[in-house]
Amino acid sequence: MTTVNSSKAPEYKGTKKLIIGIVFGVITFWLFAQAMVNVVPAVQEDLGIELGTLNIAISLSALFSGIFIVAAGGLADVLGRKKLTYIGLILSIVGSLCLVFANGAGLLIIGRVIQGLSAACIMPATIALVKAYYEGEDRQRALSYWSIGSWGGSGICSFAGGAIATYMGWKWIFIFSIVFALLAMILIKDTPESKTEQTGPFKFDYTGLTIFVITMLALNIFITQGSKLGWTSITSLLLLAITIIGIVVFVKYELGKTGPLIDFELFKNKAYTGATISNFLLNAVAGTLVVANTYVQVGRGFTAFQSGMLSIGYLVAVLGMIRVGEKILQKIGAKKPMVWGTIITGIGVALMALTFLPGVMYTVVVFIGFAMFGLGLGIYATPSTDTAVSNAPDDKIGVASGIYKMASSLGGAFGVAISATVYSIILTQSGIDVAATAGIVTNVIFAVIALISIVILVPNNTGKKVA
Repeated sequence: MTTVNSSKAPEYKGTKKLIIGIVFGVITFWLFAQAMVNVVPAVQEDLGIELGTLNIAISLSALFSGIFIVAAGGLADVLGRKKLTYIGLILSIVGSLCLVFANGAGLLIIGRVIQGLSAACIMPATIALVKAYYEGEDRQRALSYWSIGSWGGSGICSFAGGAIATYMGWKWIFIFSIVFALLAMILIKDTPESKTEQTGPFKFDYTGLTIFVITMLALNIFITQGSKLGWTSITSLLLLAITIIGIVVFVKYELGKTGPLIDFELFKNKAYTGATISNFLLNAVAGTLVVANTYVQVGRGFTAFQSGMLSIGYLVAVLGMIRVGEKILQKIGAKKPMVWGTIITGIGVALMALTFLPGVMYTVVVFIGFAMFGLGLGIYATPSTDTAVSNAPDDKIGVASGIYKMASSLGGAFGVAISATVYSIILTQSGIDVAATAGIVTNVIFAVIALISIVILVPNNTGKKVA
């Protein structure tokens, strides 16, 4: 496949209406992704399914989003970024309806898979629309609002999900998700299509996608079910072998292919690589939310609403700091706010691991920890996203955005899976306090590795405004 520069309506400039539509679209993702974290006990009681099955269902959306998001980003470049956004919103509605009508594990799992595919379409396509129709500081401002929907959406939906579940029932979360999806479709309706012009036939990398899907599924099953299967059992070792062989085969195949699923040429840009790796790791820190919310409800007797209230500081901080991160980016570049944000996030998560503290004191510390978590991510969000977008070529922005958001989705999926696994393993051997501490400390380690990747890979002048 041969491509030329990205095609878009030359007279069209992005509007506030488009940004609001994009934000609503992104919020639909967080309503069905983040809200599930807060309502584990309610869903388990209502549907009567095992905790292990429910944890799998929770991680499936992020997993399927991560697996298919690069393919969807590439399709957005070819078929149209607006079209893929619409497809994603329709899938969001279908997936949410499955959960609304779920009365057991079947529809719950099917709905979560469809919602993951929805996110795979929405996230890279909306970033690509921002790159196509906004320039310079306008683009950075638009990305800030996109980040409010993406990073801030997790806080909004964590709080809202707990309140809705407590006072209306958890299924109402997904009714609201449908409403936001419909509003998003209305708001972006008049936006011109944007896509890459093709000078040859489009050939989709089905082989690469198949290898990637098998590899990621094997890895996810190994992480989530290894404890139940036995880490040294034949099944677990086979899954691990499939994962390792799959990674090697996938990389070798993609490097030798024209029009690959994942274009490794993008990673020759160190700034893009640093933004993508740190994005993966800071999304893995989301495992904190699962462990902390489960712990305060099971170990400390909080309701879903009270658990959501604990994270209100996260919500306020991340929403308040995203525009601040944008301004810092314009003044001193991307690297410093990415570093500062990661450090603050790590400290906030570490505070939540202090489960030995008594009642009120621990509640206060967790509230502060959530606020610092949001403060750090708010500072990090726009500089990181702008670094990824601005360092990607115009004709590959969909696939580049797809890889960047794949890092978000897979980071979240594996962060949740690893944290929940550590928590479950320790819980069978020690008390719930020790298990929660171990699960949360795992996320501190993710934050430390993210910091190292930024320091090593992101150049000092990335994103700095040129006078």
